[in-house]
Amino acid sequence: MRSSRDATVLVRTRTVRSFSDGFVSVLLASYLAQLGFSGVRVGAVATATLLGTAAATLLVGAITNRLGRRRVLFGATLLAAGTGVAFASSSDFVPVLLIAVIGTLNPTAGDVSVFLPVEQAILPQTVAASERTRLFARYNLAGALAGAAGALSAGAPAVLHRWLGWDLLHLMRAMFVLYGALALVNLAAYRELTPAVEPQTTTRNAPLHKSRGTVLRLSGLFAIDAFAGGFVVQSILALWLFKRYGLSVDQAALVFFSAGIVTAFSFLVAARVAERFGLINTMVFTHLPSNILLILVAVMPNVWLAVAMLLARQSLSQMDVPTRQSYTMAVVDEDERAAAASVTGVARSVSSAGSPVLAGALLGATTFGWPLVIAGSLKCTYDLLLLLQFRSVKPVEEVVKVDPETPRS
Repeated sequence: MRSSRDATVLVRTRTVRSFSDGFVSVLLASYLAQLGFSGVRVGAVATATLLGTAAATLLVGAITNRLGRRRVLFGATLLAAGTGVAFASSSDFVPVLLIAVIGTLNPTAGDVSVFLPVEQAILPQTVAASERTRLFARYNLAGALAGAAGALSAGAPAVLHRWLGWDLLHLMRAMFVLYGALALVNLAAYRELTPAVEPQTTTRNAPLHKSRGTVLRLSGLFAIDAFAGGFVVQSILALWLFKRYGLSVDQAALVFFSAGIVTAFSFLVAARVAERFGLINTMVFTHLPSNILLILVAVMPNVWLAVAMLLARQSLSQMDVPTRQSYTMAVVDEDERAAAASVTGVARSVSSAGSPVLAGALLGATTFGWPLVIAGSLKCTYDLLLLLQFRSVKPVEEVVKVDPETPRS
């Protein structure tokens, strides 16, 4: 049975979580710099968060069908609440690194978290196949708008410090406490989910069975994209803007707020484009030009041109997100969705984990945007490989016309 109520709950939780991730991703580099961490250590912490997320996501994919989706979401939310408090209480490198590995902090502009595979598995059950991509677009739209607002709010500590003279480090710590508090808000929201979110099959197949080959191939390609993306996670981009152009935290927050707004509305465009041209074509032919723009950001002679090019890039770069999520869920069976989202998510997290520390090292040696050039070049390679391998593998709604009242895919 489809339940629009469950979809509404998940859009709400994505909104709250993305707001938290938005301010954390912008504040993280500046906060760690306030603690005296070098560029390499900042990159190492970002890498640790991605590695920890990868391990947790793999575990979630393996146990979700057995423990229940709601129960897993409850546990992950409690972990997020503890992460915020623990991070705000720590100052030394080793404890911060351990919290980054164990906890749920996200240094990226997107949703890379243990929540994502479970929510992605649930969403297709709430609508007909023909509406799946539009739902993923709305889900990501809510997240992007909230993430943009979160990025903008990351400037609050600097503003309060400048206007009122309050201690900047304490204000930054308060933002991580807020991160934990907002996790508890989501805990209350998850309690509203109905039993319909649980898998509708009673079979005891392996988490991945029929679609294993397809998922592994997708994972390999997504790994290339994610490794490239790790060079330009929001924390690293913020660090580059600080070093290259001397932007303050509140100025960078405004830049990422603008980028988030541009990104948000591109999701709605992506759904419409995908209905006409197909999911794979939309993923590839919006992503390629965005990667060329990313390379151009690195060579802009001043901050205004760099920001303009970055915003142009953001208008295209994330159009593959709802289409990628919808496509992955469409080409696997229902009881494999959590595992498929988990495995592809882990491939992305693990692959992106090593890039931030490399990017941090590069930025420690030079202020030129080598991380942006490397990321754009690798992402172009991913796009071409994806088109070559999957242009003939189509979801059901692209093969036959699906009645809007048809049961879930």
